[in-house]
Amino acid sequence: MTQDHPASPRIVPQLPSDWDEAAKQALAAFPKSYEFVINGWNAGERQVRGMNVLGLLAHYPALARAFMTLNAHVAGASSLPYRDREIVILRLSWLMHSEYELVQHMILGKRAGLSDDEIQWLRQGPDAAGWPAGDADLVRAVDELHALSRITPASWSRLSRRYDHKQMLDLVFLFGCYGTLALVINSTDMPIEGSAPPLDPAIREQLLNSQARP
Repeated sequence: MTQDHPASPRIVPQLPSDWDEAAKQALAAFPKSYEFVINGWNAGERQVRGMNVLGLLAHYPALARAFMTLNAHVAGASSLPYRDREIVILRLSWLMHSEYELVQHMILGKRAGLSDDEIQWLRQGPDAAGWPAGDADLVRAVDELHALSRITPASWSRLSRRYDHKQMLDLVFLFGCYGTLALVINSTDMPIEGSAPPLDPAIREQLLNSQARP
């Protein structure tokens, strides 16, 4: 049976109207994310995508500033192409059973140019039949980081033909940033905002039940 989110998260996110100046300055370390949420809230939207994560971090401005600074780099200033970043985040979200991240980045992945077929292949992994070799290598690297806590020498060698040193580092830090975020989201039982499109029920059941969840 699918495990649903409980009635309330373990740490209730602060609403944007309750963010004090310290929280606002900290969250604004990732300007694009902060402005998307605050502009939506000010326009009357009460379920802005991403609002719950920012509202959670608003409880702890010092940590929020540190994390949002890293998040701003790996999600925006990174040397990796946008499409490649979304491949990493979507595969990681699937492996870590993070429904919240998966839903958010299915939207962003399509904006980055990923097709519906490619998003389906990301649920299957690097051996899905449709992947070009370079994309399969990238998906495999995510699987290796998740399972082995490192990219294997063979995968590193192949990816290094495609990426320079900065891009390889951005790849690993991207995984680390969104892996950390998935841990926080899962551990706090963070609900998805109402404005986000829900997962297909069959896909959601597969995501949440693909491994035993305590």
